[in-house]
Amino acid sequence: MLFKWLPWKYMVRRVARHHGFLDPIMIMSRLGKFAQPSEVGEPIELLRAGLVFHARGLMNTRAIQNNLDWIWPYWVERQFNPRDSSFIPRAFSISHINLSHRNWTAVGVPDSPYLPIVDPSGLLTPYYDGWSLDAWIIRDDGSSLLPSKARGISQSLKLEPNGIAVETAIGDEVMRLRSRVEAFPEGPAGQCRQRLMARSDRPAWLAVSVRPYNPEGVSFIHDIALSPDRSGWSIDGFPAVRFSEAAQRHFASEYHVGDVFHMLEELDSPGRDSVHCRVGLATAAALFPLTPGTEKILDLTIELSGDKETPKQFPHSSPAKPWTPALEGLSRMEIPDAHMAFLYEAALRSLLLHSPGDVFPGPYTYKRFWFRDAAFILDAMLAAGMADRVERTLDQFPSRQTLGGYFLSQEGEWDSNGEALWILRRWCETTGKPPKPAWIPSIIKASDWIARKRIVKHKDARVLGLFPAGFSAEHLGPNDFYYWDDFWGAAGLQAAAWLLEAAGRIPESRLARERSADFLAAIDRSITAAQAAGKHAGALPASPLRRMDSGAIGSIAASYPLKLWPGDDPRMVATLEFLLSDCMFKGTFFQDMIHSGMNAYLTLHMAQSLIRAGDPRAFQLIKDTAAVASPTGQWPEAIHPHTLGGCMGDGQHVWAAAEWVLMMRNLFLREEERVLVIGSGIPEEWLASGSTLAFGPGPTNFGPVRVVIVPMAKGFRVAWDASWRTPPMCVVVQLPGRKPVTVTDSHQFSVDVTETSLPIPEPIDGIPAKA
Repeated sequence: MLFKWLPWKYMVRRVARHHGFLDPIMIMSRLGKFAQPSEVGEPIELLRAGLVFHARGLMNTRAIQNNLDWIWPYWVERQFNPRDSSFIPRAFSISHINLSHRNWTAVGVPDSPYLPIVDPSGLLTPYYDGWSLDAWIIRDDGSSLLPSKARGISQSLKLEPNGIAVETAIGDEVMRLRSRVEAFPEGPAGQCRQRLMARSDRPAWLAVSVRPYNPEGVSFIHDIALSPDRSGWSIDGFPAVRFSEAAQRHFASEYHVGDVFHMLEELDSPGRDSVHCRVGLATAAALFPLTPGTEKILDLTIELSGDKETPKQFPHSSPAKPWTPALEGLSRMEIPDAHMAFLYEAALRSLLLHSPGDVFPGPYTYKRFWFRDAAFILDAMLAAGMADRVERTLDQFPSRQTLGGYFLSQEGEWDSNGEALWILRRWCETTGKPPKPAWIPSIIKASDWIARKRIVKHKDARVLGLFPAGFSAEHLGPNDFYYWDDFWGAAGLQAAAWLLEAAGRIPESRLARERSADFLAAIDRSITAAQAAGKHAGALPASPLRRMDSGAIGSIAASYPLKLWPGDDPRMVATLEFLLSDCMFKGTFFQDMIHSGMNAYLTLHMAQSLIRAGDPRAFQLIKDTAAVASPTGQWPEAIHPHTLGGCMGDGQHVWAAAEWVLMMRNLFLREEERVLVIGSGIPEEWLASGSTLAFGPGPTNFGPVRVVIVPMAKGFRVAWDASWRTPPMCVVVQLPGRKPVTVTDSHQFSVDVTETSLPIPEPIDGIPAKA
């Protein structure tokens, strides 16, 4: 209260002007005018994360550009190289951050929150936001093989019954270095192991180096010490790394001397077994001899208990589990496209890795909980058959709710209540179980919060009945009255009505249903007043106060995933046409705002909506999304249009992986009200391949179903192995280009679909024409 009465604005202005700075109060006021007035200007959680992010960027500014003779990570070696297409001038950039190759791949075991990451050149960062390990070949003649500087790097994700591994290979017959990184559930927190396989045709050394950085930039190391038996390192006092054999030579350096790499140019010089660096940029290298023409194998073992940050983030995580039982019973897919099948299997493992109780949308930058991301990730887990894992996350939802009923992951997100209620309903629908009694008070409070939050008075009639202006999904733009939030709010009220009816709370259910209908009516009135005219007549902008721009991607939520509108609603069709004509790059959705990159998960939102609209252009979007996946089968949140590396967010975006799982599932089977639709997204090229196609068993609202499509001499036999819990009103088999077949007999489980009976449009400019 005292702070409220102090003339703090005057004091801040006076101090700033006295020292020759611009008036910060005026600047903040000017910035605020670009957005609609909102009770939350910017979520404090994002401001905090942004400050941390750019604080590192400032450290990078001091550490990197003045020391380009060091060996830096993959992104720096390219982004700071004027000969590389990744180059970004740094003249007026206050902070230097990774904007061109935000790519990494996590390894781990199910139910463990410890997730070491590997960058595109094989750099291993075993601890969250920590130091890294790199490996080089140093020959006696002075030549070397340095992965982060090398071209022709080969990297892959190995999917094995007992785990996953990231394999990286660099070099040729002269010098070749291979790496394999995986994790095991051994020890108190598990172990990460890296196997290095090195070969040189001349006398050389395999050098393993501790690096004070990671894929985001600088990560401080003050002390490195070689163990007395020369078989491992203590890093900042913790015995973190063990070698499978003793190092023959060892060098260490501190910042003011330079990178330890330069000490390896004179291998006859005396080594050093430990180092202290007051700056925090200590480096060390352990050397192991290579016999010419013989491959050397060296194993590194890292105790993950040295990661001190992860237990702070996840203090109540479950014990780690082996991979084999975690993968049992999940929905499996058989298709002729090996790459898409690999992406599906990789995505399943991403979902398992990033759900150790909580769910989070990335192993590094986004290693925290958001309701928005969680709704999609949990829905994909349900589709894949992970209902038990989903349930334990849902059980934590009430503890994330404020006394007023707000499901809070960060301030200013008005969509979170709708997302929480919607995914609670999805769990009940796909499992056939009623909501838990412990959830009911939370459901009622969340429903009441949505009703209270809506605008009842405003000078602009276009926003009456909507949610207030807010930050929403940050990729939509500055604070505004986003339809994305409103659609989620109305869907949340629908979900609450369904859940409360299932729980026998009829009066509360009736109230939630009435509130939902009123909310949808308000949205319709707003849209009628705000729809685009002219070239994009009838399309939905992001907000009633916005022109058509790439933020309109949020408005297609009314079709996917919420199904509030029919798939062929003219307003939705017009919005999709705008996005396809004005917001695409290299076949994927390009988000101009914030992300400034190609978005895999938002492209798949468009493809899902096109499938519901019966539009065959959907599969080209799916193919183009698959084409921009990394070699390890991952998508960063946003993709640089030229380097095709990550330019925004986490380098392994689990929301994108979730969308791939949902996309593959919905190609084969999806629900529309009381109807089960089979095969509506199957592409003609798969049908023409002559291969048997299959998916399942996939949980549905009616019970688990496995779909099999078998080619015949004329047409296809489509069969579904279903264990109906509640049979659908009908099953519609709808292979594209063929007449739909409707089955109303719940005891019939197959149909024969004849050859093509509808014309298949010719492609135009690489994208199939609309039917």
